[in-house]
Amino acid sequence: MTRNTSISADTKSILLLCGVLGKSARARILTQSEYTVLVRHLIKTGLRPGDLLEASDLTQIALGARIDPDRFSNLLSRGVQLGFALEEWERNGIWVVSRGEQEYPERMKKHLGEKAPPLLFCIGNPDLLAGGGVAVVGSRNVDEKGKLFARRVAKQCALENLPVVSGGARGVDQTAMLACIESGGDCIGIVSDSLLRHSLEHNARKAISDGRLLLLSPYHPEAGFSVGNAMARNKLIYAMAQYAVVVSAETGKGGTWTGAREELARSIHRQVFVRIEEGVPTGNRTLIELGAEKWPEAGSNLAETLVSLGKAGRETNAAIQNDLFGNMSSAAQARETARPYAAAGSAGADTKLSSSVFQAVMPLILERLDSPKSGNQLADELKVTRNQMSIWLKLAIQQGVIRKLHKPVRYTRA
Repeated sequence: MTRNTSISADTKSILLLCGVLGKSARARILTQSEYTVLVRHLIKTGLRPGDLLEASDLTQIALGARIDPDRFSNLLSRGVQLGFALEEWERNGIWVVSRGEQEYPERMKKHLGEKAPPLLFCIGNPDLLAGGGVAVVGSRNVDEKGKLFARRVAKQCALENLPVVSGGARGVDQTAMLACIESGGDCIGIVSDSLLRHSLEHNARKAISDGRLLLLSPYHPEAGFSVGNAMARNKLIYAMAQYAVVVSAETGKGGTWTGAREELARSIHRQVFVRIEEGVPTGNRTLIELGAEKWPEAGSNLAETLVSLGKAGRETNAAIQNDLFGNMSSAAQARETARPYAAAGSAGADTKLSSSVFQAVMPLILERLDSPKSGNQLADELKVTRNQMSIWLKLAIQQGVIRKLHKPVRYTRA
């Protein structure tokens, strides 16, 4: 779970244009919509963000992207501020991944396209950027039955090596995340404020040390709470997961309701389930009318049950979003075609293809496990993405051929 803390030219440029550098920084950074316009212009002119650091005519680029040239130039000249910020983030264990990097979560890029955040600030296990598993969401003021339900789902996910994805807020989010961590599972927390503060909480520190938690945020690591940021964060929770379950939602009120409704309105959306039992809030039943499904009764194998219910993971080739700069490379296309969704919940032809790829690569992984190794080491040795290796390892654990060790996270033959 170690990570190279050096940043690429692309990420450096995106940080200069879109990042808050310093607590009292007053620079008017690019909004996501402004950055999207810039990306489209760069694609058209055959440039990448990193090229801006050495471009001879920033004025023409700025005008082409409909950005004030002085503002554009001033943002890119903040190198000293960026250096100080990077040093501070590194001291606190924070690392940054930009939308221009291979390490950026592919499922987030696919699901959100141009609306995927330009930057993600992260603390914890980078292997968990692969995402997947179950998003557990719900109201802050949840009743005891709702908390029991959230704990039960999270514990089952931990038992079956399905990551739990949530938002770290009081109520359902914290209940599910804590239950997952206490049960030895992997957890991804997408926070809308105070990333650094969240990482310093006792339970988070231990889970991060054990390699079982990744905290990420599209906002500055010390950003204060904002209703707008909290609402915008909801779409990232769905994007990082394979399935979602709404524990409690009030009709027409709050971020849980809005996030679920927006997800269900997408032409291709995550499979959204809701808790349906006596006394649930009215929003739970209303979401059924909007296309959500009743959470399945507890069974011996949650992953198999979710697969049997069908739709998740079947995003068609037409729905695959291009990467930051146009058409995907042939290697990226191959990864999309061969991704082993069996671990995360695919079915049908996808599963057959994925199984054959997994069976072909598994002997190569086992050959390299004479001694325990991290997912990153294995990915580097086999020259595949870390996201891809993480998915293969999860499937191998489910099949009982590999064991996961902690402190630090490593893998060994079962």
